[in-house]
Amino acid sequence: MTAHPPPAQGLTIGDLASKSGLTPATLRAWEARHGFPRPHRLPSGHRRYDDQDLALVRQVLRRKAAGVRLESAIAEAAAARRTPATSVFAELRRGYPHVAAQPLRKSTLLALTFAMEDECCARAERPTLFGSFQHERFFRQAEARWAELARTARSTVIFADFPTDGVHRSSSGATCVHLPPQAPMRREWSLVCDAPGYPAALAAWELPGQSERRDPDRMFECLWTLEPAAVRDAARACAALVADLAPQLAEDFDGLDRLSHEPSDDLRAATTMFTRLLGYVDRLR
Repeated sequence: MTAHPPPAQGLTIGDLASKSGLTPATLRAWEARHGFPRPHRLPSGHRRYDDQDLALVRQVLRRKAAGVRLESAIAEAAAARRTPATSVFAELRRGYPHVAAQPLRKSTLLALTFAMEDECCARAERPTLFGSFQHERFFRQAEARWAELARTARSTVIFADFPTDGVHRSSSGATCVHLPPQAPMRREWSLVCDAPGYPAALAAWELPGQSERRDPDRMFECLWTLEPAAVRDAARACAALVADLAPQLAEDFDGLDRLSHEPSDDLRAATTMFTRLLGYVDRLR
């Protein structure tokens, strides 16, 4: 998690009020009633805040505008401050236990990822895209595809072990966010396309002990879904990670606070059937 600023640095309460659109009196009232936002106190008693405090205050305002009660929105933000974001895989497994984890070879997983990316290019209008790669070199191999994805996307973020801390813009147009060594997403392969016309999310992690396998035969445990609510929660998990690692980008994801549509029974049935089909295809390869 991002630490609070050293004593002489950070945002004053006036800075935080100005950047968030609130008044200092409102921020003091939130702190008194809800313990949020919790400032660092200088020896003089003056408050200081960091960029993540600003991102979380803005999150509260977005959630409130979406119809969430102020107390609930603040509780969510306070929990996000205490708990580091984990991963897309963990979010889907926790919140959607009916989405079955499936072992797939890398070659099959790659085909599934390509299919989702192609559909996203063809059908999604101004999607919010997130992708995570185990290593930067895997992203570089896919950078041309991501350039095409980013061309029509509202926002595109890539997580990987980039050599430079913080964020930078790649030649593909995507925003690249460095994952620290302890981040669970370091071992994850994920794709999230949040768009009204085409929601899709995929997350996989590589099973250990495969040093002797050919690269196409490496096995991953995979979750994937087209359910709007599940995709929205996967996107929110990615946005929370951005707020933690690159809080200056957090305001780009305000659309993720709106409610998503419930999936139809037909969609759930089709997803289940296609998951079974993938298993047969993978075994026959």
